[in-house]
Amino acid sequence: MIDPARLSAYIASRICHDLVSPVSSVTNALDLLNDPGDMEMKAQAQDLLHDGAEKAGARIQFLRYAFGSIGLNAGAADIHEARKITENFVASHRPSIEFDIQTDHLSFSHVRMMMNLVMMGIDCLPRGGVIHVRIRNEQVGLTITLTCKGNRARLRPDIANGIKGIEPEDGWRPETIQPVFSQIICDGLGGELTASESEETVIIMAAGIRAEG
Repeated sequence: MIDPARLSAYIASRICHDLVSPVSSVTNALDLLNDPGDMEMKAQAQDLLHDGAEKAGARIQFLRYAFGSIGLNAGAADIHEARKITENFVASHRPSIEFDIQTDHLSFSHVRMMMNLVMMGIDCLPRGGVIHVRIRNEQVGLTITLTCKGNRARLRPDIANGIKGIEPEDGWRPETIQPVFSQIICDGLGGELTASESEETVIIMAAGIRAEG
């Protein structure tokens, strides 16, 4: 599907892209604090510094799980911790998130799958909205379903094609590689990844995932 060296390079670029905005906020805030100015400006800089550092921390923690080695750990993940990490990550973007998890076991690989679906869900809601995450143990295996609703919710063509392994005409790029990575994870778990859309709603589903992860 894609050369491993290119895949790793594009994933690294995607991670850097997600961190540019909050890290830049921290840098700008430090510059303002070092400049002479009135107390109101200093207070604004402190708020900017706090917000940027909080968002950067949330994104780093999430991306270490979604793309890094944490998602490869053996055994059961802490569901409450996984929810909190995901909630903090989504809070640094426009949408909000809701969870409906009815299973006693989520492996680290399951959580990594869920997190990558959430990243696609965020990309489908550029104006904000709600991402509803539903996880169930079914006869075919574990099923993770994201229902993304919002003003101008849209299944982007690069996401729809990426999960099918269809390469864009101009080739893969960091901004189009994440759905491909999600498909690779889903394949490794024995599942099937699909996406569909209707008016102001996008549904992304990973079904038939191995229960043990």
